[in-house]
Amino acid sequence: MKRDTGLDTLLNMDGYIHVLSNKYWWKIEASLTDVTAERPHGISYCLTFHDNHSTRIFGMDNAHIPKNRRKGFHGRIVEYDHVHNDEKDNGTRYAFISAEKLLDDFLRRVEEIMEEVSR
Repeated sequence: MKRDTGLDTLLNMDGYIHVLSNKYWWKIEASLTDVTAERPHGISYCLTFHDNHSTRIFGMDNAHIPKNRRKGFHGRIVEYDHVHNDEKDNGTRYAFISAEKLLDDFLRRVEEIMEEVSR
């Protein structure tokens, strides 16, 4: 069986906090969990990006069902993977493909936000 280096990287970054020069910062939390309908990939994760006042301005997680998908839930199983595109976003579905793509998508969006901030 081939080793999943993307998953290894994500799990090794659990608890990592990175502070940028402008005091914006990001944090990664990740661990293995049971494979369930809500977490079919067997990973629990929360990747967050915060401004210099510690307000979360972007995040990706599967800690809970997105609030905007709770209405009309009626017992259907829903994957928890979602994105918070700003501090007011209750969660938009995220199609989890791999741990490597999750990290890439997160860091790419952090970079885009930093470019917007520096304009």
